[in-house]
Amino acid sequence: MDPRKHRLLELLLTDAFVYREDPPFVLSSGATSPYYVDCKKVVLSAEGQTLVGALGYQVARELGVCAVGGLTLGADPIACAIAHHSFGRSTRLQAFVVRKEAKGHGTGKWLEGTVAPGSLVAVVDDVLTTGRSTLLAVKRAREAGLIVTAAIALIDREEGGSEALAAAGVTVHAVVTRTELMALRASAQRHRSEAAVA
Repeated sequence: MDPRKHRLLELLLTDAFVYREDPPFVLSSGATSPYYVDCKKVVLSAEGQTLVGALGYQVARELGVCAVGGLTLGADPIACAIAHHSFGRSTRLQAFVVRKEAKGHGTGKWLEGTVAPGSLVAVVDDVLTTGRSTLLAVKRAREAGLIVTAAIALIDREEGGSEALAAAGVTVHAVVTRTELMALRASAQRHRSEAAVA
């Protein structure tokens, strides 16, 4: 595993992961879960920005897109980290923001950024669960004339979001998955148990 990815998993587990069975967390989809990953605690940190920018750029470059962006607020620091990382590299990427509501004055647009219609872009999101917010960002981006065939999720909770996006013609590329995060959590718990016995 890329050491940067392993470090990102460590940060997500120590700084963003919370487990609570009673009461469970209510997710943005309305579903409940015993765990919640507050990615903003990681992606708004200096180290998190550096790691997400590097790993996200690697995915975006392989996709051949010219810009990344998504629904505010979850996507904003990820898209900006990727764009920032791209500066001075072979492939420069732009960031864009999809508003939750159309701008109430001036042009009344849904998207902010300098991405031209007809551009191939990837929609990004922090946590992919059902895919609802990512699909909304895809819809708005397509209405603005952008070509969207891929999405980059910082974490894929593996709860149907990838399938929902695939049905809309969008392939999901996860930086990390729930399976990987839970495997690291189980390993950390095992090490703590062994240390306690010793």
